[in-house]
Amino acid sequence: MSSTFTLDSDSDLVAHAVHELARRTRFPVAFGGLIEDGIVSVTSIVGNRTHSLDGLRVRPARGLGGRAMTELRPRMTSDYGSSQQITHDYDGFVLGEGLRTLLAIPIVVNGRSRGVLYAGAWQETPVGGVTTAPAMTVAEAVASELRIRDEIDRRMRSLSPRSQTVTPSQREELRESFAELRSISADVTDRDLHDRLSQLEKKLLAAAGDEPPIATGPVQTVHLSPRETDVLACAALGATNAEIASQLGLRGGTVKAYLGTAMSKLDASTRHAAVARARRAGFLP
Repeated sequence: MSSTFTLDSDSDLVAHAVHELARRTRFPVAFGGLIEDGIVSVTSIVGNRTHSLDGLRVRPARGLGGRAMTELRPRMTSDYGSSQQITHDYDGFVLGEGLRTLLAIPIVVNGRSRGVLYAGAWQETPVGGVTTAPAMTVAEAVASELRIRDEIDRRMRSLSPRSQTVTPSQREELRESFAELRSISADVTDRDLHDRLSQLEKKLLAAAGDEPPIATGPVQTVHLSPRETDVLACAALGATNAEIASQLGLRGGTVKAYLGTAMSKLDASTRHAAVARARRAGFLP
């Protein structure tokens, strides 16, 4: 497995980390979440026998996970119920699941806790370096991804309006690149490669607009299928139905059908109007 996780949302990132934690440590139960507004909301749980852990929200310095976040280091107990080293704010959740052994690993980014991962067992289980090392590796992978996302956000905020302006020729090049990526993605079956291409498409969409696209009217509720987007991306470059069919490996009648449904969804009477509305809605650069 890669040393970093590259997933779209924070919840996806945590879910993947929790599954990796259970797999690497062999603990039967794993769960975790990221800090939001000063509190960690557990968003992913695997291996649980009950629903007792649902809705768990952990504050720094409270419970085993809160202590780990405050001290910026892993904390564990092999007898959670009788431990005198932690507060017992969350006994209803942890003991409700029947957990006795619990390991908490903070997710630390630039010296600050950003979340916590837990691994637990229903019986007393020795926890040493053999267990904590892979658990820390998982937490560090999450921290690395969050660090990258923070840097991207910082750079995007630092861009001046001048540097974000796209010239007409640059915009046209972005649109050609987007259409080409869409046609390539259509034939890709490898999930990881498809996801990477999707990320590139999103970057092109973000780079193409001087301002974030704002959907108005009926476009707000539109959901175009991948193929409808593919066809519109080609139509945006002035391609005919026959040219689109050749580029996407479709029949002419199929292209016409996709174009028709896209126009209907966008409430557009012509392909040019459909392209314009799709751009305003953020489907096309």
